[in-house]
Formats: sequence, C-alpha cells, structure tokens
Amino acid sequence: MIIDAHTHIFPPSISEDRSRFFSFEPAFRKLYDSPKASMVGAEELIEAMDENRVDQAVTSGFPWQSLSTAKRANDYVLEAMARFRGRIIGLACVHPKAKDAQKEIERCLKLGMKGVGELAFYLERMDAKQMTEAIAPIVEVCRDLRAPLLLHTNETVGHTYPGKSDVDLREIYMLLKNISPLTVILAHWGGGLLFYELLKKEAPDVLKNVYYDTAASPFLYREDIYSIAIQICGEEKIVFGSDYPLIPPQRYLIEMERSGISVETRSKICGQNIKRILGINE
Repeated sequence: MIIDAHTHIFPPSISEDRSRFFSFEPAFRKLYDSPKASMVGAEELIEAMDENRVDQAVTSGFPWQSLSTAKRANDYVLEAMARFRGRIIGLACVHPKAKDAQKEIERCLKLGMKGVGELAFYLERMDAKQMTEAIAPIVEVCRDLRAPLLLHTNETVGHTYPGKSDVDLREIYMLLKNISPLTVILAHWGGGLLFYELLKKEAPDVLKNVYYDTAASPFLYREDIYSIAIQICGEEKIVFGSDYPLIPPQRYLIEMERSGISVETRSKICGQNIKRILGINE
C-alpha cells in the first residue's frame, strides 16, 4: 500500500478566485500569487492518486489566519473524507494565531481527522519562545486527542522559492524541545534538521518522536538523500509526502527506486510508517 502523507486540496470557492484572498492572507499570496502555483480539489487529487498508484493520501488545506476561511477549507477536507472514504485522510489546519484556532482543531479531530497540519510560519520571524506560545493551545489539543502535528520547515541555505521562510533551525529545534514528547512530522526533510540526529547528546532525546517527510525532495536534494537519511535516522522515521500538486507522486517513487533502497524499506517509507504514526488500521 502506498500512502502519500503530504498533499493539499482547496474548495473551488477558493481556488477559482484565489486573488480575492490575497489582501488579508499575505502568506497565502506569497505561495499562490503565481498562476503557475497549482491548486486542486478532491477530484483532481483522486485522479492523480489513481494515475500514480497511490492508495491513500493525507491532505490538508492552508494555515488560514481567517477562522471562517479555515473552517470552509477544513469542511471541504471533511467532505472529501466522507465522499472518498478510505482514500483521503484529513489533517486539521488553521494558523495558530487565528481566533479560536484551538476550538477549530478540536472540532476537526473529533469529526475524524487524524492529525494537525501543515502548520507554518511563512512570514513571521519568530524565536522558539514565540512559536511555542503561539501553538501551545493547539499542542494541548494534540496531546489530549493523541494527534500528531505536521510542521512546515525548510533549509535556511540555498536558492529561494515561494514558501521558504526565515525560521532558524535552532529555533525549530528548541520548539521541538519545548513541546516534546508530542509526535511531530517535519515537512521537507526537516529543513536538514535530521542531520543533527547524529549528535551524541540531547538531540536524540529531543528528536525521539520526530519524523521527516520527503515533500519537495526532487526540487531540493539529490536522490541519495534517501540512503543517507536512512543511515542517519533510520527508515522508521521517514515518510513519503509529495506536496501534491507541487510534484506528482511518481517522481518520488522513481527516485526512491533509483536511490538503491530496498523494496522493504520503500514499503515502510511509502505507507507503513505513516499508518503507525496516524493510527490507521484499515
């Protein structure tokens, strides 16, 4: 079974007229201002899954600052979960600083979503203390309902691109330390934070319940990232996520095969690990 652990969908009311959200959602504008930035709905996601031999997809919308927009997007994901039962797995998403964000996350989780994310601070330059305070109410819900958190991270060197934030990896590390032992998935290989799993002291404990997804990997890293990451943190801590519609899932599956990792390892990365993290039994 192949499970794509990182995808995004939007209701037509948003994707068909995205520009009207730009003035009051600057982070959304940063990522989706270009017409080349694809936005898809549930039907397109299912079509892509079928074309790429993906059995299930974990999906979310966007961390909206407007609670009403966040509810609309989350409701759309809930509807997709019901319509495509067993194929779409929802994550609750809202900006941590949005009014009543905690209540919205709790509502979605109690309605069947399996986790929270992809949370992100695309524009705010925040230190660990500020981030910890911002997401504390959401972390409380995650702990109470045993829900994992998907957090956006990115490398702080290299080329620039929409969505690349200025959050320092040290601050992300300290945030993880502050909210430990919450289960956290770091998007985009943790922005390179996974390499610090090699440290002898403290980091192994802080990162014990932290996992890394592969989102945007074909744009960011050479194919041998897979074998190197496995050596560093182990195959159990890596989950396949495409960030679709950014990149089709098949590109990742081809790169994983070319990287030389075993079929058994690919099976864990492409399904078994995320099933365990989210508690998916079917």
